[in-house]
Amino acid sequence: MSAYQHPYLLKRLERLNAIGVALSAERDTQRLLEMILLGAQEITNADGGTLYILHEDNRHLKFEIMRNNTLNIALGGTTGLSVPFQPLPLYSDDGSPNLTTVAAHAALNKATVNIADAYLAGNFDFSGSREFDADAGYRSQSFLTVPMKNHESEVIGVLQLINAIDINNGQIIPFSFANQSLVESLASQAAVAMTNQNLIEGFKELFEAFIELIADAIDQKSPYTGGHCRRVPELTMMLAQAAIDADTGPFKDFSLDENELYELKVASWLHDCGKVTTPDAVMDKPTKLSAIFDRIEFIDQRFDIFKLQAENAMLKRKLELQRSNNSSENIEAELLQMEVELQAFKQQCDLDREFLRVCNIGGESMTQAEQNRLHEIANREFIASDGQMTKFLSDNELYNLGIVRGTLTAEERRVINSHIDVTINMLESLPYPRSLLRVPEYACGHHEHMDGTGYPRGLKREQMSVPARIMGIADIFEALTSKDRPYKKAKTLTESLEILGRMKVNHHIDPDLFDVFIRDKIYLSYAERFLEPEQIDEVDHSKIPGYVP
Repeated sequence: MSAYQHPYLLKRLERLNAIGVALSAERDTQRLLEMILLGAQEITNADGGTLYILHEDNRHLKFEIMRNNTLNIALGGTTGLSVPFQPLPLYSDDGSPNLTTVAAHAALNKATVNIADAYLAGNFDFSGSREFDADAGYRSQSFLTVPMKNHESEVIGVLQLINAIDINNGQIIPFSFANQSLVESLASQAAVAMTNQNLIEGFKELFEAFIELIADAIDQKSPYTGGHCRRVPELTMMLAQAAIDADTGPFKDFSLDENELYELKVASWLHDCGKVTTPDAVMDKPTKLSAIFDRIEFIDQRFDIFKLQAENAMLKRKLELQRSNNSSENIEAELLQMEVELQAFKQQCDLDREFLRVCNIGGESMTQAEQNRLHEIANREFIASDGQMTKFLSDNELYNLGIVRGTLTAEERRVINSHIDVTINMLESLPYPRSLLRVPEYACGHHEHMDGTGYPRGLKREQMSVPARIMGIADIFEALTSKDRPYKKAKTLTESLEILGRMKVNHHIDPDLFDVFIRDKIYLSYAERFLEPEQIDEVDHSKIPGYVP
């Protein structure tokens, strides 16, 4: 029977294979490192060990995990306790390689060092181990130090085991050649697993940085929506977690695992990525008459001309009256009446000017009475620069000032709304891994309504996933409470929740998620982080439309 046919060795080989499979599946770096060291201890029956990771400066080995069964030491890994030792230098101060420290020697030479008894080894400096032994009442005797080399034969760490224990008598023995081979195999698998994990983490960090860069670019593109793409993900994840935590009601069986939550987070960061193509003149339109400049200034000048023309007309009438044969008493009375009429006209002009200025700012709504007054002003006539009588407001000015909500015309709103089509095209063109396949669905559903009247696809509630419906509420509430919109002041919590409640009643948002949003006071948690103090008023749940406390 050969050495590799020995039942105990076969058992260890089986365990090595099992550890290798587990290593390839592990995604948590600390658990992965811990698994490597504990696995090596198990298959060699080692009393202790240390796992070092190559420092990013490539000149030191960092203590990552330390274990010792006899001394009951467990540091690093999932323990949350850091190893309190300084990194081992790979090079001396003069730049020469540090070959006297066994871990550094193994790393620099990319070769295993197997020492039967450290107290008899003259080639290495074990003074640090001896000091540790003296303090702990321990004897660090047999050492197996294995470099961890990745697929490119680069050392990324060192695995060091201490004191192999004889399974028969419990005595400290040297690490056998068979054990060394097993640990070298494990170290090779571990290095590949760590490299893969580092690559995955690196790509994930790069991906997250890239999507945040896109979001920042959109926020910086418009001073009026700055921060929107950063705030919506925060609110989205808050509401999602509340739905997950619900133990009663419609969401008691709802859950999202770590990957699904990450998928939703990515989608929320990218939900407005199509706005990179939206023209600045439309996205940043702060008033109804804004173009290259705000045309309200032209109308202001027009009022001045209007008043001047009225004054000139009055003066002309005065001259004609004074040349007439009327009695002086009649002339004085008519002149006084003219002055009164002129002052009243000027006063009305000032009132109408202020009214148009208010109209130009935009808002949540415009009453029918306001629209009627706007048309009455528009239809007044004055003498234009060409001497012809013309309407006070042009058709385009009337059309823009008559915008009922906000500052955008129907055509401009279609341009804005088209950003979701661009978002869909952008996101659906990307080659997602399986764990991110639903990003386009989540990101592109935040303008859909539960009754199918939303856009771009007119989806109804039952056609939408819960995460997509969550994003719809987050997007709306952020917009309602935002203090940087061009056509409105920042709304209070009460004002925002009243509007959101009406949207529930009108079947625009998910009613069950709205109830969670109110009941768990997600709005307040968000407000305390992102809103101004004056926006955070006392909310009376009984007065929120569509909500039953």
